Amino acid sequence: MPTVKGVSGLYRFYFYSFDCNEPKHVHVQREKLVCKFWLEPVALSKNYGFSPKGLNAIRQIISSNRNTFLEAWNEHCG
Repeated sequence: MPTVKGVSGLYRFYFYSFDCNEPKHVHVQREKLVCKFWLEPVALSKNYGFSPKGLNAIRQIISSNRNTFLEAWNEHCG
């Protein structure tokens, strides 16, 4: 599970290698909370425990660092 570098904060952003056949996305974790966001366009795919406020904060981080996430996806998944 490669972690996306260069995005600081409370959350861990990562990919699963077996997900490369899906549309571009990123998984997000904080403690036992997990969610998944599509990157094109930025949209929530799945949520396991984050509050709406937390999801909005994550969406903002992803939107602000979208190029970083897309570069990391392309580097990992080709």
